[in-house]
Amino acid sequence: MPDLLARHAAAPTAGRRFVPALVYAALSAAIISSLGLLLVPTLAQSFGVSVSTAQWTLTVNLLVGAVATPVLGRLSDGPHKKRILLTTLAIILVGSVLAATAQTFSVLLVGRALQGLSYAITPMTIALARRYSPPEKVQPAIASLSVTVATGIGLGYPLTGIIADSLAWQYAFWFAAAFVVSAIVVVAVAVPRGPDTQGLRSPFDTPGALLLGAGLALLLLGISEGPNWGWASVTTLAMLAGAAVVLGLWVWREVSTAHPLIRLDLLRRSDVLLANATALSIGGSMYIGMSVISLIAQAPAETGYGVAMPLFWAGFVMFPVSVGSQLASRLARRFAHRISFTMLLPIGAAFVTVANLVLLATHDTVAALLGGMLVFGFGIGTTYAAMPGLIARGVAVQELGSAVSFNQVLRTVGGAVGSAVAGAIIATHLAADGRPTPHGIDVNFLVSGVACALVFLGLASHAVLSARRARRVAESRHPGRHAAAGEVVREIRAEEPRDAEEPRDAGQRELSASGATSGR
Repeated sequence: MPDLLARHAAAPTAGRRFVPALVYAALSAAIISSLGLLLVPTLAQSFGVSVSTAQWTLTVNLLVGAVATPVLGRLSDGPHKKRILLTTLAIILVGSVLAATAQTFSVLLVGRALQGLSYAITPMTIALARRYSPPEKVQPAIASLSVTVATGIGLGYPLTGIIADSLAWQYAFWFAAAFVVSAIVVVAVAVPRGPDTQGLRSPFDTPGALLLGAGLALLLLGISEGPNWGWASVTTLAMLAGAAVVLGLWVWREVSTAHPLIRLDLLRRSDVLLANATALSIGGSMYIGMSVISLIAQAPAETGYGVAMPLFWAGFVMFPVSVGSQLASRLARRFAHRISFTMLLPIGAAFVTVANLVLLATHDTVAALLGGMLVFGFGIGTTYAAMPGLIARGVAVQELGSAVSFNQVLRTVGGAVGSAVAGAIIATHLAADGRPTPHGIDVNFLVSGVACALVFLGLASHAVLSARRARRVAESRHPGRHAAAGEVVREIRAEEPRDAEEPRDAGQRELSASGATSGR
């Protein structure tokens, strides 16, 4: 902790607008990444392509985001954090303008691909917050930034519905462009200037970046298109097998090089491993159920499950996710001194499990959908607030961007797997009119609920074991006296994020030492 205080003493002063500016930038990127799902039918009709072809506007956005996130996260650990963030926002702006002015479907795909960089904004802002925020404000800042993904979904869907129903689809992307311009201005004004003399200056792992990018592209492409190509088709199997081989080579590369893109050795740390395992498992589990919400909202009542909401209002079904995630994040920050990150994770998983069970019981009314989405928001906000905090507690400040970006990639992969499972369930439960059957919808919520319950049991077991270890430590300090609950919580609660270890090489250690004493 003294070393962290020294680093902050030497850092440029971040004003009161700093954290709100980062939240605004991350929120704008999250909203942009959610603009698209409700537009797929409209885009198919406008460009004269099939709905499955129009879905490539989502697939290419996801692929580019998954590939770019770890690369940009690693670059944001370097000395030019602000410059990298502004450049990324500028590229997203170009993509938004291209999509808004596209006259052909190919140009639209290019624009959506460039917009995929929006997935990397949240990890980049978390790295900035960790570096420049005062020590007492680091944990609340990270918690606020980590839930912007869920908040953006809750805001982006209603905006898409309003724009798609009231205006031409191009206005959705013009809105995105205007949003990015405002974010660029806010970041330029409020974020401290670089360069960061304590940022990593080690060589960039280009082979590692290429291997990870290729592996993720093959994996997500196989998962996303598996329902269309057929899970047993040669193309799908080749994609998944190729992904396994390439990602295996990437792991070998990362553990054998002195300057990896992602430090996989950090997974030996329990906090980092717990956060990443949660991201992958809870991401996949909850998206199985969430994937069918917009379908239920717009399906006609005669299906037996549909709410028959017009497009204008259908997007508002996701708005409670934004409300719930924000409330959960605020409560997590308020009680951070009483509840550890380790305890927050099973609480969040419990909320997501309950949401699926509630929607399994009833999902044919607007009130049921809104209530289920609110509980989903509580779960997402709680878990998303805890995961980056665990990672920040377990890695050095210079490597937080790449560590959090890897966690973001695992969330993305988990979400893609969950969506694919939902698609596979729906494909095997279709009525004569091509719509999902009521039983298919129920199976989705049941599978999602069971999967989330299993994640909850795992996280709860880990939390109980951690509490027992903490109780033994507390009682060992005062033999003969039973440790009170407050003492146990103090032993396992989240501390302020700190530098977990010294940089890996001697040159970086010298740089850190000189940076901590020389000032800016």
